[in-house]
Amino acid sequence: MPASIRPICNNLCQTGNIGKQSSEPKATKTFVEQAGILGRIFLKGRHRAVYQVVILLSDAPSYALHPIAIANTPFREKFAIPRQPRLAPAVQGRLQLLPPYDDPKAVAGLEQVSHLWLTFVFHQTLTQADKPHLQVRPPRLGGNQKLGVFASRATHRPNNLGLSVVELVAVEPGVLVVSGLDLLDGTPIVDIRPYVPYADQVEEAHNHIAPMPPADIEVRFSPTAKAQALSAEQRLQQPVMAVIEQCLAQDPKPAYQQPGPEREYGVRLWDFNLVWHYPEPHTICVLRLEA
Repeated sequence: MPASIRPICNNLCQTGNIGKQSSEPKATKTFVEQAGILGRIFLKGRHRAVYQVVILLSDAPSYALHPIAIANTPFREKFAIPRQPRLAPAVQGRLQLLPPYDDPKAVAGLEQVSHLWLTFVFHQTLTQADKPHLQVRPPRLGGNQKLGVFASRATHRPNNLGLSVVELVAVEPGVLVVSGLDLLDGTPIVDIRPYVPYADQVEEAHNHIAPMPPADIEVRFSPTAKAQALSAEQRLQQPVMAVIEQCLAQDPKPAYQQPGPEREYGVRLWDFNLVWHYPEPHTICVLRLEA
């Protein structure tokens, strides 16, 4: 513990109760500044006139991360992205390597690897350091039950980092083609590592919160949507119907919603807007693809 923070901690531990006046946050901030703390504090909550003070020191170690690649994927928005990697194996994406890692030397030997670990940044759900998410509401639990952030794979991470395992399809100049990914288009990649089966696969592992993949629901296509999807496959040279079916089979809507058949949902994939509804519970019908 830095010497400058010791008197602060001792004082707070001894008193616990800072008082009851509305000016106390300012007084506490002044007290910290006078003690020579080169950092910032925030006051979290109040219970029986006791403030919990968290001090973020500027002299604590910090680390800068720089993207080494950008993910190009079909997903133009967060809604309907698979909640875990490899749940939609038909989804393909391209990792555009950035200098200096677009040099062939950086990927030498990668053709001998079948799968990769991707470390990336949740760039559209950034968590502020002074507003940490200690608990989250995982979709797997219906979106209403809270769980500790470290017991969940929710996107609100302490350092905004995500981890996914994907299949390596091809190594091209400056590009890695991968499948089974669950990343928003434009996601910054900060590290790429080979999957090592003997080290990464844990036979005796268990997770009683999510012991099995969620059950798929039925996905149908209207005649119009099917014709439009087949046309999009030819135009994009992508397995559009399979991607739609695999993503929607996981039921992207919040679990607490029970929509009637009149309610339509939509999401942007590639260059079109996908529209569907629930004609009956646990069944999706894709209505159309809009330009």
